[in-house]
Amino acid sequence: MNTQTTPKNRSIYIVVTRTGTNVARAIRMFSRMPYSHVSLSGDASLHLLYSFCRNYKPIPLPATFNTEMIGEGTLGKFDQIPCEVYEIRVTDEQYARFWDIIEHFCDHRKQYSYSIIGLLLVKLQIKRNLEKKFVCSQFVAHVLKECGVELDKAPCLYSPDDLRYLPGAKLIYRGELNRYYHDLNENEHTEPLAIHPAV
Repeated sequence: MNTQTTPKNRSIYIVVTRTGTNVARAIRMFSRMPYSHVSLSGDASLHLLYSFCRNYKPIPLPATFNTEMIGEGTLGKFDQIPCEVYEIRVTDEQYARFWDIIEHFCDHRKQYSYSIIGLLLVKLQIKRNLEKKFVCSQFVAHVLKECGVELDKAPCLYSPDDLRYLPGAKLIYRGELNRYYHDLNENEHTEPLAIHPAV
C-alpha cells in the first residue's frame, strides 16, 4: 500500500457526517446526537476516508473496516450530507504511525468486523473492549490513541459526538460534505475552507 507520509503539514482529520440511510436515522434517534457516522482522513482534501461501515451500499451488513470516497458508495447516495471536519495537528512520528495503523487495517481487513453490540455499549458508557470489533467512533478513537493523541476516556466509550470535543481538535468546516470536497479539490485550495453555517 503506497501512502504519502511526508506532506507539507502534518494533520489528521476527523469527519463527522449525517446521511439519510435508515440505519443512520435510527442511530441518531437512539443516541439523540446530530451526527451518526465518523471517519478519519490523512489529508484536508479528504480524497480517502477510513472507518468502520457497511461493505455494500444497498445493505447495512456485513460491515467492517472500509475506505470511503466522497461521491461513491453510501456517501454517493445523497446530494446533501451535513458534516463537520476537525483538524488534529500531529508530529511527524505520529503522522507516520497513523499511516502504519491504516495500512494494518487495510492488510488485515478480513479479521475485523462491525460491533453491533458496541452501539449499545457506547450509549450506556460500558467499558468493554471487543477484540477486532469496532463501531466507527471506537475505531477513530482507537487510531487516535495509538497515534499518541490525548483522549479523555477509553476509546471503546467514544461516540461520534464525543470526538467533536477532543481537546486538540480544531473545527475547520461545518456545512455540506460534497460542497467541501468539490470546492477544495476543484479550486486546488491549499488551506481548508471557512466554516459555513450548519446545515
